[in-house]
Amino acid sequence: MTLRVGVIGHPVAHSISPRFQQAGFDASGLDARYDAWDLEPAELEGFIDDLRREDALGANITIPYKEAALRHMDGLHETARFVGAINTIVNNDGHLQGYNTDVTGFQRSLAEAGFDPAGARAVLWGAGGAARAVAWALIWRGVESLTIINRTGVRGGRLRHDLASASAGVSLRSMGADEDAVADALLSCDLVVQCTSVGLHGSATDGQIPIDLAKLSNEAFVADLIANPVETPLVKAARASGRGALGGLPMLVYQGAAAFELWTEREAPVEVMLAEAEAAMTGSGV
Repeated sequence: MTLRVGVIGHPVAHSISPRFQQAGFDASGLDARYDAWDLEPAELEGFIDDLRREDALGANITIPYKEAALRHMDGLHETARFVGAINTIVNNDGHLQGYNTDVTGFQRSLAEAGFDPAGARAVLWGAGGAARAVAWALIWRGVESLTIINRTGVRGGRLRHDLASASAGVSLRSMGADEDAVADALLSCDLVVQCTSVGLHGSATDGQIPIDLAKLSNEAFVADLIANPVETPLVKAARASGRGALGGLPMLVYQGAAAFELWTEREAPVEVMLAEAEAAMTGSGV
């Protein structure tokens, strides 16, 4: 019996998850097919319910359904409960469990890049869903402080409020991008994580750099969650300046690898998945 698994989103044709996840299944010798499932909102609940069948491993969830899918789970891992969104569904004999592997994906990508966030002063540039997962990833890795900078201060304040309930010992601040305090926050941080879509290939902001690197210390580490292009203008500029930097592709693959391991209870062939993801980005124009 060929097992079913895939990524649910709308639209979803741009996703490279089918490329690198299928490569992982093939390399592991597993009889599974990973597809892209583009669903209209009205189709979501019924489709998720169908994942309880014996031939379904589960699914990945991407925009815009990470929050909506959570409401159809039978149980939630703590990552999903704290983040308030899921990106992975695991079918356990008809019981659907929701996870957020974006958290572990970011933690692993940062560790592989050689940056330890324990005791660090971190800045998040943006306050959307991706920033929420990164915030918890950093809090659980022991950052000293976390400053949320967002175009609108209200949204950043909302995220700060949500984090405060379970982040004792971490100094939390939020501010609008045009506030005077932003300059000091950037200059004093050890890590800045770019969580917006600015610089995404094919978007209206393609080629743009959202953060002025001149406002950071020379020792600050720069992470950009955007995976396409593989090296964003921000990452390229940070590396050219001598700073450590991390693009979004490793996080994308590592969150997928974590999902793979939840579905299969096997170690994911990460090197194979990374190589296929890089090929998908550089060779197919995705």
